[in-house]
Amino acid sequence: MPVSAYLHIPFCRRRCYYCDFPISVLGDKVDINQSSSIAEYVEFLCEEIKITPSCHLPLETIFFGGGTPSLLPPPYLEKILLTLDEHFGINSDAEISLEMDPGTFTLEQLSDYKKLGVNRFSLGVQSFDDELLEKCGRFHRYKDIGQAIDFIHQNKIKNFSLDLMSGLPYQNLETWKLSLQQAIRINPTHISCYDLVLEPVTAFGKQYKPGKFPLPNDQDTSQMYTITQQKLTEAGYEHYEISNYAKSGYQCRHNLVYWENKPYYGFGMGAASYTNNQRFTRPKTRKSYYEWINQLKQSGYSIASPNLSKVDILLESLMLGLRLQKGVDLSAITRRFDKNIIETIYKTLIPYCQGGLVYFKNINDDLITDLNDNTWQSIQKIMLSDPDGFLLSNTILASLFEQLDSTV
Repeated sequence: MPVSAYLHIPFCRRRCYYCDFPISVLGDKVDINQSSSIAEYVEFLCEEIKITPSCHLPLETIFFGGGTPSLLPPPYLEKILLTLDEHFGINSDAEISLEMDPGTFTLEQLSDYKKLGVNRFSLGVQSFDDELLEKCGRFHRYKDIGQAIDFIHQNKIKNFSLDLMSGLPYQNLETWKLSLQQAIRINPTHISCYDLVLEPVTAFGKQYKPGKFPLPNDQDTSQMYTITQQKLTEAGYEHYEISNYAKSGYQCRHNLVYWENKPYYGFGMGAASYTNNQRFTRPKTRKSYYEWINQLKQSGYSIASPNLSKVDILLESLMLGLRLQKGVDLSAITRRFDKNIIETIYKTLIPYCQGGLVYFKNINDDLITDLNDNTWQSIQKIMLSDPDGFLLSNTILASLFEQLDSTV
């Protein structure tokens, strides 16, 4: 049963050139405290929360994503949190995360968020280079990052994360190293490093081709990934997920829910949820989302989405779990599937294991090094090596899915 909730706050000052998320652009001059669009959206968001069936378990993680949630005036955040607490309950030690962009919040605003119970902040820095930020269509600049960090320190906030992006146009190994050095100097408890993905509908997707100038080539982006792993682990960060690094005790509890393939609520325009063995994504424009909420209120809460099959759950568990440094525990899979599934997984991954890209472990957490026809019977856990296995994760998963699809 779900004990986590994602809340989508779609408002942004402008759309970044790489973004294909469902957002609503407010422009640079709109006063967020006077915005009727934000007020109306919060009303519909709270209505969705109220009509969603509750499993009567208090929430353990809450994540405000976007969009730019730091454009949400504190009274509206308070209203959403009160609605969640009244309908589901919120654990006293719940992790409550809020995404923020530099230049979109004040010292007082951050203080108010903290007083309302937000205890984890994720700052979307992306780059410390003004030229790169401009080329990406970002709203903020380097000076805004410094001010945001100052606000965080003045509010004595320890649990905060920085988001960085690699593979950007005109970015090279040296500028990427500088970004990492500056992030390490700031010393957040968590750092997320994402490689640029060219989505066809975005400005970048229409303008650039993968691996072609001004984008870095594949060799450079691979080096960026390897350098990131080296620099951040040397600085005391655990590489606990393909794109995420954390100081001890500061892994993002909410995101672990996704990667461990556990159920969660989703609320808001374009938000995805995973409840009752169903994955469902809400309408991706405000107008269609509002219409959907009104229909639910009139006809009763019912989401028409097919149940996931056993095969879907198997493939998703492998795809998500292999993103984690700790890998996939096969005990749940062996309870649901025949032993031949584990044998298929083993035989498919043997070449990658021999190439140092995949590790097998037994029930005692010991590495299995003697690979023979009977080894698969003792496998308890599979994981990708860091960084080489993570770098080739898509290739490894494609091989795995191809074999499992013809076996299950």
